[in-house]
This record gives sequence, structure tokens and C-alpha cells, in this order.
Amino acid sequence: MRLASHRKKSIIFFTVLGICLVVLAAALNVGWIVFSWRQVALLVFGVIFFLVLIAGLALNTIFLVREIRRNEQHDSFINAVTHELKTPIASIRLYLETLQTRDVDDAKRKEFYGIMLEDSDRLLHTVEQVLRASRTGDRRIPVQQSILNLGDLVRESVELARKRMHLDDQTLRYVETLSKPALIKGDADEFRAAVSNLIDNAVKYSDKEISVTVEVADLDQRRVLVRVTDRGAGIPRGYLDQVFKRFYRVPRRASVKVKGTGLGLFIVRSVVNKHGGKVFAESEGEGLGSTFTIQLPRAKEPQ
Repeated sequence: MRLASHRKKSIIFFTVLGICLVVLAAALNVGWIVFSWRQVALLVFGVIFFLVLIAGLALNTIFLVREIRRNEQHDSFINAVTHELKTPIASIRLYLETLQTRDVDDAKRKEFYGIMLEDSDRLLHTVEQVLRASRTGDRRIPVQQSILNLGDLVRESVELARKRMHLDDQTLRYVETLSKPALIKGDADEFRAAVSNLIDNAVKYSDKEISVTVEVADLDQRRVLVRVTDRGAGIPRGYLDQVFKRFYRVPRRASVKVKGTGLGLFIVRSVVNKHGGKVFAESEGEGLGSTFTIQLPRAKEPQ
């Protein structure tokens, strides 16, 4: 409620400011017409004030548009998180009520337990995403510096994703083309979260046939890269620079319905930036798949 009230006050403020500036600009124009032929000084000051008012109107419009977009993104985020939280909770409650009120055989009971565990994992994942987005987005929190083997870390993330999503090594492939171990410096948990988010997105936005490749390779002597490629829904070129913003979700065609919080790629960019790297997205367009590439500086090998 506080957030909604704050947003409403911001919109009202910028709207009133815009109206006042328009009224002042109109009054100044009228003043020019009446008095400019009498007083040259008034004309000079009028031009200056008019330019200031025009600049204020432009800035006010920009701020207002940004506030409206931010409100829309916040509303979408709240709706998405509500759905991501409510759905598994409702599912768990349904199965618990069934177990409580009915006699079920052992096989069915084990099936219910498995479904409830998957729903609890989904619930935990959503909570962790929200908390991690808050932590990684804060640059004041120091990064734990450890020497990590990026190849091993990414391979572990791929294997975990295969087990969690019930995929085989042909559907989710791991490729490593390194001339020497890919050593980096940073926080292992944060890197796992970044890689896992890229893999999750690639699988989620794949159409009927999942085909995802995760590659670790040399970029040059000083840098190493992680590349995640899929053949899924793709990204329109006009949105490639937008997808890493907090809460942002690319408008999709009606046939592509994927739920999410809009935090995954924001977390990826925050983690990579805090570790001195770069991340970018590539796609030939909607329906043509996409590629996400992380570039990271190599760490010096320990002596």
C-alpha cells in the first residue's frame, strides 16, 4: 500500500508540475506579444525563461513517462510473484487435504509427496530470486573473492539443471573448448545463480522441442566466456538491450506464455558487472532462438 501511494503521489506531482509549466509558458508568450515591442530587456529575459520552461517541460515529460513505465513493471512483478507464490502453495494445500481426508495407497502417496516437494522447490526458488535480486543489485555489499574453476562450476550447474528439469545430455548439452583451466575470481554461489538463470530461461523459452547448449570457451588470453544458446522463442532486436533491466519482460506473442518475475536476467547482469565482466544477448528475431554470452576476466593461476 505504501508503494502504491508513493507512486500515485509521484504521478500527481509530475502531472501538476507539467500543467503549471504549460500555463507559465502560455502566459509568457502572451506577455511577449503585448510588451516585447516596448521593452527589449523583457524580450531577452522572456527568451531565457521560455527556454527554461521548455527544458522543464521536456524533463517533466521524461520523468512522467519513466514513472508510468516503472509502475507498470512493478505491477507486472507483483502479479507474477503473487502467481509464482500462490500456485505452489495452493497445490501443496490440495495434496495435503487429499492425504488428510482420503485413504490412498503407498504408490499414490509417494507420487503426492514428489509433487509437493517439486512445488516447495518452486516456492523456494521464487523467494530466493527476490532476495538475491535485492542483494546483487546493491553494490555496497562486498563480493567474496575466491579462485574458482569456471568450467567445473558451469558443468555442475548444467548437471543440476538436467536433474531438476528431467533433461538428458542431448537436450541440454555442455561443451568446453579451453586451452587451459578457466580460472576466475569471485563468489561461487553468485556465479551458479547467474548460470542457472540463463539455463532456466533457455529451457523455459524453448518451444515444443528443447535444444540448449552451454559452452565455456577461451575469448582471449585474458578473458573467458560462457555462452548459452537455445532454439526457442527468440527476442525481437529492439528489446535486446532491455531484457537485463529489473522486472522487465519482453512482450510476447499470444502463443508464448511463460510465467516469471522478470528478475533472472537482472540478477545475471548484476553478478557479472560486480565481477568485472560483461553480458549481452543476441537473437535474429522472434522465433529464431537466442544466445546469451558472459565475458569474465581470468584470474592469475595460484603459484
